[in-house]
This record gives sequence, C-alpha cells and structure tokens, in this order.
Amino acid sequence: MTSTLVRPRHEAMIAGVCAGLANRFGLSVGLVRLAFVLSLVLPGPQILLYLGLWILMPKSGR
Repeated sequence: MTSTLVRPRHEAMIAGVCAGLANRFGLSVGLVRLAFVLSLVLPGPQILLYLGLWILMPKSGR
C-alpha cells in the first residue's frame, strides 16, 4: 500500500487508474477492475471519472 495516488507503469492495463486506486487503498487490482466494469451497467459518470483520474493522477517514477 502506497501513501500517494499514482498510476503504476507495471500493472497498467489501459491507463493504470484502477491499479493506482487498488495500490493506494490496499485492495486487489482485479477487484477494483471488476467493480469498475460492473459499475458501467449503472447510470452515472463513471467514464468521466475514469478519464479525469487518468488526467490528474501522475505516473509513478518506477
């Protein structure tokens, strides 16, 4: 678990947002990705939130 919110380069599938959130909060990367994909069937701004995090979250230096 890291103390900062960054997008890891080594665990990224698309942009690394789900992997970054999982690492930050100590969750399974697969669980966060599954929750995001399942949330897409619900109405809401999930895609906009993902794109916003992609823009705002810095890449990790490693």
